[in-house]
Amino acid sequence: MKTLIKNVKIVNEGNIIEGDILIENDVISRIDSAISAEADRIIDGAGKYLLPGVIDDQVHFREPGLTHKGDIESESRAAIAGGTTSFIEQPNTVPNAVTQELLANKYEIASQKSYANYGFMMGGTNDNLEEILKTNPRNVPGIKLFLGSSTGNMLVDNPETLENIFSNTKMLIAVHCEDEATIRANTQQYIDQYGEDIPVRFHHLIRSEEACYKSSSKAVELAKKTGARLHVFHLSTAKELELFRNDIPLKDKKITAEVCVHHLTFTNEDYETRGSLIKWNPAVKTQHDKDGLWEALLDDRIDVVATDHAPHTCEEKQNVYTKCPSGGPLVQHSLVVMLENYKNGKISLERIVEKMAHNPAILFRIEKRGFIREGYKADLVLVDLNENWTVEKENILYKCGWSPLEGMSFHSKVTHTFVNGNLVYENGKINEQKFGERLLFEVE
Repeated sequence: MKTLIKNVKIVNEGNIIEGDILIENDVISRIDSAISAEADRIIDGAGKYLLPGVIDDQVHFREPGLTHKGDIESESRAAIAGGTTSFIEQPNTVPNAVTQELLANKYEIASQKSYANYGFMMGGTNDNLEEILKTNPRNVPGIKLFLGSSTGNMLVDNPETLENIFSNTKMLIAVHCEDEATIRANTQQYIDQYGEDIPVRFHHLIRSEEACYKSSSKAVELAKKTGARLHVFHLSTAKELELFRNDIPLKDKKITAEVCVHHLTFTNEDYETRGSLIKWNPAVKTQHDKDGLWEALLDDRIDVVATDHAPHTCEEKQNVYTKCPSGGPLVQHSLVVMLENYKNGKISLERIVEKMAHNPAILFRIEKRGFIREGYKADLVLVDLNENWTVEKENILYKCGWSPLEGMSFHSKVTHTFVNGNLVYENGKINEQKFGERLLFEVE
């Protein structure tokens, strides 16, 4: 199968060039200013921009065990509609993916059900070091540790265990950083005042700046002590940004960081209108924090933009504060949110591609993806930067059926998505064949 995309603006590796791209089977075979070739499919990209497919390094697709919220099939389907062609999923499913057998089971499910390319994190606990050390770095992106609460039974809070994991694995360790003792003390303080129905506007004070910094600073200190390769997920405070460097190339960094689109979009002021729909862990915090995150993203202290896509049902999100789960669905909309920030002058297209495609590929050493290069897998997204639309129930593809962005209007749209050379999404229509493949990771 050959596909020729003509007259398109190609955004890649810090440049925008106009040209043509030839896809043969699953790879990009040629990039040139003008290509004349026989093709099974020709797409005129005039006026549009071609980007590498988004690689989302942190999603929760809820399978197995929580599939009333979402599953690999439904959420990967939403992903490709939004230009996300590869995802890395987290281990806090039911059961938690903390043995090689349970991890292999998730890969088997994805091989049957995923529209997008997939990788699954191995989960760490207080007592599974032996299982962690069996993990094959060629096949698995890294080890995930939860250093904060509300993550099932996966809280790793034993200092000796943590040091053992950091010291003994050569794999990337990705962490959720919030200090459990601080959160519990803060929660009790507000329960004493309000009972179980704490107003959600206090969420950022319960899961506070102090809780985040105390945990992330300890993780960074431990990584420096042991030489471990550390990636800190979903930074939410300005204070934490002092922990990260921007004076060395990403490929040489041992300690890296990610920010999520919701922390770049909302502030605590938005709790008044969106309530528990924007209740995440870590919490959406202040305008000062949001401004700091943007500054660090643009000066390279933060390396990656992701979603922490974590769907819950509408009914679950309507519970009182102490019983309302944190998290929300975002994987269908992350790219258009960032494109809106481009339209508003906050970030360039080249930088969006860097933070959402190039850098996740570099950081996780994903083989032959994340760039528009000859010989690389043809994971590509065509976008129209001049199409207005609004997020509404009717165009939301998440299994949970809602979005924290409902009612918001955007001025860019994904028109085509390719996964491994296959046109999987075109102008609102999804190809119901599944072409997702297991991600492979280069080993030093």
